Amino acid sequence: MRNIIVSLGMIFCVIHLSTARQSKLNGKRPNLLIVLSDQHSYDMVGAYGNQQVKTPNLDKFASEGVLFRNFFSNQPVCTPFRGMLLSGMHPLKNGAFVNDAPLLPNQSKLMGEILKDQGYQTAYIGKWHLFGGERDRPIPKGEMRYGFETLLTNNCHVDFRPGRAFFYNEEGKKEFFDEWEVYGQTKQALSFLDKIDKDKPFALIVSWHPPHDWGKFKGLDGKMHYRYDTMDELMAIYNRDSVRLRPGLDPSPDRKRMYHGYMAMVSGVDKAFGMLMKKLKDIGEDGNTLTVFSADHGDMLESHNATLPKQYAHDYSSRIPFIMKYPEKLISGSSTQLLMGTLDILPTVLGILGIDSGQEYDGKDLSKAIIQEEEEAVDSVPLWVYSKGGKNNFNWRGVVTKDYTFSMSMDSLKITNVLFDRQKDPFQLNNLFEDPDYKEEKERLIQLTHSWMNRFKDRFFGPNEFAAKKPIGNWENNYKVSPLELLCKPSAID
Repeated sequence: MRNIIVSLGMIFCVIHLSTARQSKLNGKRPNLLIVLSDQHSYDMVGAYGNQQVKTPNLDKFASEGVLFRNFFSNQPVCTPFRGMLLSGMHPLKNGAFVNDAPLLPNQSKLMGEILKDQGYQTAYIGKWHLFGGERDRPIPKGEMRYGFETLLTNNCHVDFRPGRAFFYNEEGKKEFFDEWEVYGQTKQALSFLDKIDKDKPFALIVSWHPPHDWGKFKGLDGKMHYRYDTMDELMAIYNRDSVRLRPGLDPSPDRKRMYHGYMAMVSGVDKAFGMLMKKLKDIGEDGNTLTVFSADHGDMLESHNATLPKQYAHDYSSRIPFIMKYPEKLISGSSTQLLMGTLDILPTVLGILGIDSGQEYDGKDLSKAIIQEEEEAVDSVPLWVYSKGGKNNFNWRGVVTKDYTFSMSMDSLKITNVLFDRQKDPFQLNNLFEDPDYKEEKERLIQLTHSWMNRFKDRFFGPNEFAAKKPIGNWENNYKVSPLELLCKPSAID
């Protein structure tokens, strides 16, 4: 009798293990949710140490996921960021090297196409800014949607007010939101999540435009400043008189107005993010979803005498919030000093999802380093900005390491020729570019920058004082094509 019981027990165990194994094999892949805000600096999230900005939902999310302390937008400009996000390729290969230059289809398999081929329900809601040319027009169905079956966007529009904010529906007709744009777009995302087939994984990108500026105002000082004023209920969250500015910045009334509106929009973004997280939980998908929160670049908010909100190597422009949560693989409530950049997002996300796209990327798959907490896996991240001409466009190349931020420009603007000691000067108030004590370090960073550009086949020479308009290394033989030529003839790049 005992032998029969033992035998039955063994049979039960075999059946149980076999059933569990089969259940795992039949289980769907993890979902993917990527949430983006626009022009959102890393230091404007409570979890990154800002004690005055109110972001309770993002802070909670960070406490449940992994917070990246050294994540950089390789090119801190809207369209190039989005092109790299979807392709994992350098802008000189994917075509989106400046704002309003389209991401070229058929250069490589893009995020939406890869995930759609893997059986994902794909959707993109919010700011697109990848179609190129005239911004105010619908995105035609077909290859210019890059694999996203559902696409609800205005391409790029900066009036976020009720009755002004709009999107193009699936019939290509313009519809206006009767509420703040972020809330309207979030409800579109919630509707998508309510309608998903739960037997299949979904991949959803929600891309909000705020806290991006939406014009300019003439200040009390008689100068023009970027406008961030927003909905009254959001502005009421903060007391303008008590708003504190970044270190080294004069707290003028006009700047306090800017910061007030900016932080108010950040809190609105946070509220919308909380709505998305609640929906994931309500539909039972929070445990099986890789969720990412990030931004395309930061905002200088007039720090360092910046005349533009972005396009600089400084942390306030290039360093972005990046938080990931996936309970199945990522350690809850952790943070990492691992260096990462925009180019790394697609290959890393695919790595965590367990998807092999069968193609190589300019970015790195850092999923293993993240999961195994290998913080020293990356030594440097390249930075750059390409110019499309005009006084408001810069042209520089640089690199960031754990110890330094460096950029060199073709012009004489000090703000684009920088060397900051990241350890000794975390607020980057002391530019060491011309400091003779850092000459050797500067030369090393120059060579490191050229090494990165060499890898991307980017023909760029530094300013006269250290490059004398001569190529470093074997550049003359390596580069034959300019960025503008590449836009017309992308096949010139391997």
